[in-house]
Amino acid sequence: METQNVEYKSSWHDDHLKVICGFANTQGGCIRIGTDDDGKPVGVKNSKKLMEDIPNKIKSTMGITAEVNLLQKDGKDHIEIIVLPYSVPISLRGRYYVRIGSVTVELTGAALNEFLLKRAGRTWDDVAEPRASFDDIDEESFRRYLVMAKEKERLPDVEGLSMKEIFEKLRLSENGELKRAALILFGKDPCKFYTNAYVKIGRFGKNDTDIKFQDVEEGNIIVLLREVLSRLNHKYLTRPIEFEGILRLDGYEYPLPALREILLNALIHRSYAGSFTQIKVYDDRMSVWNDGGLPVGITLESLWNTHHSKPRNDIIADVCFKGGLIDMWGSGTIRIIESCKEAGLPQPELKECFGGFMVTLFKDRFNKEQLTKLGMNPRQVEAVLFVKKNGKITNKEYQELNSVSRYTATDDLAELVEKYRIFENAGKGAGSSYKIIDG
Repeated sequence: METQNVEYKSSWHDDHLKVICGFANTQGGCIRIGTDDDGKPVGVKNSKKLMEDIPNKIKSTMGITAEVNLLQKDGKDHIEIIVLPYSVPISLRGRYYVRIGSVTVELTGAALNEFLLKRAGRTWDDVAEPRASFDDIDEESFRRYLVMAKEKERLPDVEGLSMKEIFEKLRLSENGELKRAALILFGKDPCKFYTNAYVKIGRFGKNDTDIKFQDVEEGNIIVLLREVLSRLNHKYLTRPIEFEGILRLDGYEYPLPALREILLNALIHRSYAGSFTQIKVYDDRMSVWNDGGLPVGITLESLWNTHHSKPRNDIIADVCFKGGLIDMWGSGTIRIIESCKEAGLPQPELKECFGGFMVTLFKDRFNKEQLTKLGMNPRQVEAVLFVKKNGKITNKEYQELNSVSRYTATDDLAELVEKYRIFENAGKGAGSSYKIIDG
């Protein structure tokens, strides 16, 4: 089985040099020539010539060396190419490749710039901004940050230091010159320097072309975190109202910890060389998208468990950690998932798309899309939707709804009770019916 570090090829082709380049730029790896997709040797022709050609091609096209071994099993020759990871960027004829999961991807545009900066020991936010001065810093945002940091006790001792001295201590400036991170975190107008450093919120109907209304929020991260959450809760999301005695309690359509974590992740880990952060709110769901995919070495599967933290913007992440905004233990997505579970909502959807990363929260766990994801057959989905509307369903109604036999209806309903734990039996005998457990 192919992985991030292993790839199988039935024969040699010069195009496989891209895979070798990808291994060198990521975590290293092994490519086996003369094997099937399961790694079983199928043999390779002209193995002696390939043992000479492959090392020469690797050296001449990329300037690196790799361990090339001729192996034999069951009388069949196959070749093993072991590639070590390189700390400097490796290119193949002027193009750069990396491994993402089990796929080799060419880096271009902002992703390439980010990669080259990282290999030079820097990140996008670590670069000085010569156009900016301390007059571009919002002192009120910085004071609020210091209050938060003091509460968390993560900030090094800055008592008696000036703002400029604290910025140097936090690596937000160097030799008196502000870095990009300083403007994203505390700038009066980050969009003055980076035109897409804003958040766009839209309320949609049934599809993406049905736009009801929209807003744009600008400002630094400290401002955006407050203003975007406020805008969502007061204009875009309905707030269920409950009463405890004579006290009015305002709830949230989606759990506040999840909303806050998603927004922080989007603002801290986004690619500021790319597009703006986008929030789309629908009747049954909302999504937050930020430019920039997952860091190399982090997969979608790993997000469902505690994983290593690999910030795209090291300084921004470090300052936010010291201010108590994030924890930097790779647990942010876990908190989102657990918050949704505690609120009785479906699992969120985490995915890479359109060159970025998107988190989607779902309001209704009993909609067609969510029920289908659980693995229900179309008949069972229709039955759940029927019960949502009518309160209950009988075996006979199930038969009529789906045009099936009594036996099929009985089996389907039993699965909804025992396997999916959606229905419970609301009676016995002739009057037996089924309703949603928490409905």
